[in-house]
Amino acid sequence: MKTLVLLALGAFVTTLDNTIVAVGAPSIGRDLGLDLGALQWIALGYMLPFAGLLPAGGALVDRWGPRRTLAAALLAFGLGAAAGGLAWSLWLLVTARVVQGVAAAFLVPGLLSLLRTNLDARGRTLGAAVWTACLAAALALGPALGGILCAALGWAWIFFVNLPFVAAMLVLLPVTTAPGRAAAATRAPPLAAMVLGTTSLVLLTAALAEPRFTLPLLAAGAVPGVVFVVRERRASDRLIPAALTGNRVFTGSLGLQLLWGLGISGVFFFTPLLHQEFLGLGPVGAGLPLVLVAVAVIAATPLVPRAVARHGPLRTVAGGLAVVGAGLLALAAVNRIPDVWPRVPGLVLIGAGSAFTVPMTSHALDVVAERYSGTASGLLTAARELSSALGVALIGAVLTAVRAVRLEAGAAPPVALAGGYTAGLLAAAGLTFGGALLAVRVAKPRSTETSSPRDKRAVP
Repeated sequence: MKTLVLLALGAFVTTLDNTIVAVGAPSIGRDLGLDLGALQWIALGYMLPFAGLLPAGGALVDRWGPRRTLAAALLAFGLGAAAGGLAWSLWLLVTARVVQGVAAAFLVPGLLSLLRTNLDARGRTLGAAVWTACLAAALALGPALGGILCAALGWAWIFFVNLPFVAAMLVLLPVTTAPGRAAAATRAPPLAAMVLGTTSLVLLTAALAEPRFTLPLLAAGAVPGVVFVVRERRASDRLIPAALTGNRVFTGSLGLQLLWGLGISGVFFFTPLLHQEFLGLGPVGAGLPLVLVAVAVIAATPLVPRAVARHGPLRTVAGGLAVVGAGLLALAAVNRIPDVWPRVPGLVLIGAGSAFTVPMTSHALDVVAERYSGTASGLLTAARELSSALGVALIGAVLTAVRAVRLEAGAAPPVALAGGYTAGLLAAAGLTFGGALLAVRVAKPRSTETSSPRDKRAVP
């Protein structure tokens, strides 16, 4: 039970830092004199190092063991949160967010590795459900909580609110992790592969967020990316073991995580802004409608095991992604109406569908050997967090481009923003439906791909 509580707190607080800033962004922008392009770097400053370092973080968790890694990551995460609340300029704030992102890159795979090492197969399913439910809850509740804190105490408290979570997790850590468990591997993870992979991921994602430098950033990110791929194919000391890259279920799950996050994260980051600028709501009211997503996730989660038993994990995920896509289309259909209530059905569909994506994580971890649990967890989370960063950048690029066209055509700024948001919803829906199609096409695992806590047959 304590492991589940630790997982729940970690999932919630690391995702909360992706979403709580969304509703506070207008207040931060007014206080610090920032435009829309600068505001997205408050989110990307956290997401980019988080996503880019996750594969390396997972490999290091396997080597160092979870207790030391988690303790150091929690302390750094708390330090970054405190610095963010005290920041008085954009660059100080982004730096604090980078510190939190680096810490989260070690925190999340360390926590997810406990799914594989501390729990049996049934416990892993429950743990993955708790993890995904807390992710979705933080995704939905973050803007509402951010609005309440901004209105009552000021935007600095959207960062200070992390500190109680950090303290609680530090208390739980000694009773949920063994002090000496580390991976059986004796070689250190390859530093060159870590640097190449991280550099490529960060630069390629930044290319979407900075239209002025898209081509140079794409070129700069592609070079280390190609070198990383060539090195991984030829090297004996791979960052990502062949046992993972050769597992079709695991690699398919990575693709599903990527498409789900692309479809959801960018939309959710800009939704509170739309609610304030187009619907005329305050910071609290702008975030409250997203609570419906969390309620729908909680309500639908108990139905997930029954769906998996009847239809299998991949078809369950496919159905969930299709429902999420339908919710995004429902929002797009009513977005021209400057009222909250027509948006309720779409938000409920997004939440309910997201609950059925739980098997993306639990099934992927079931088919890897225990000694690769940290690396596998890091890669799964990297796919999700990379998709979050890409989602904010991609949907932001679509929204900004369409908004600019509408402004040039003479539309009022709120109406132009709504037009850009609708285009973003349609792009997100297309990506999510693509994920649903991928889920039904992922092949079943071969017998040699399936492992148990006692499985030692996977090759490095």
